[in-house]
Amino acid sequence: MDTDLTGKLLIALPGIGDSRFARSVILICAHSPEFAMGIVLNKPIANLRLPELLDQLDIEGADEVEDTFVLNGGPVATDRGFVLHTDDVISDGATLEIEGDLCMTATRDILHTLASGTPPRRSVMALGYSGWGAGQLESELADNAWIVSDADPDLVFGSAHERKWRHALGRLGIDSGRLQVDPGNA
Repeated sequence: MDTDLTGKLLIALPGIGDSRFARSVILICAHSPEFAMGIVLNKPIANLRLPELLDQLDIEGADEVEDTFVLNGGPVATDRGFVLHTDDVISDGATLEIEGDLCMTATRDILHTLASGTPPRRSVMALGYSGWGAGQLESELADNAWIVSDADPDLVFGSAHERKWRHALGRLGIDSGRLQVDPGNA
C-alpha cells in the first residue's frame, strides 16, 4: 500500500489479535514506507490526571491546567510524553504538523505552554506511542485488523473515551454490534 495515512484514524476491528489494541482508535501522526507512529486516543491511564503529571514534573502552573486524563498512547516509549494539539501553538523544530490543524509536540516546552495563560485551543497528552516497522501496518491493514477513517476533532480531543470506538465506527455507518470476531471462510 503506497497510501500515506498521516492524519488518518485507525479503528481496531474485533479480530485484531493483539489485546493491547482491542477497540483502539489511533491517530496516525507519521507514516512512511519505513515506519508509522500514532497515538491511541481512547485509553486513559487510570488514576493519572494531567495536572498531577505536570505537578510531578515541576511544571509551574500545573494546578491551573484543565483536569483531564492522560492517555496511554501505546506500548512504545511509555515514559515519554506526546501532546496532540491544535496549530495555534507551534514550537519551531519540535512540532510535527500532522494534518489540517492537528499537531504533535513531544518536548518539555509544550508542557510549559499547557500550563501557561496561552495554551493551544485544544490538546490531549499521552504517554507512549504506537509504532510499526516497514510494511507492518500495511500487513495489518491487509489482514483486516484495522479500518481507516478521516480524523475528527471530537475523536482526537474529546473526553468520552469509552464511546470513541463505537462513535468512530458509527461515523462510517458500521454498527459495532454486527461485527464478527472471526469471519470464517467462504
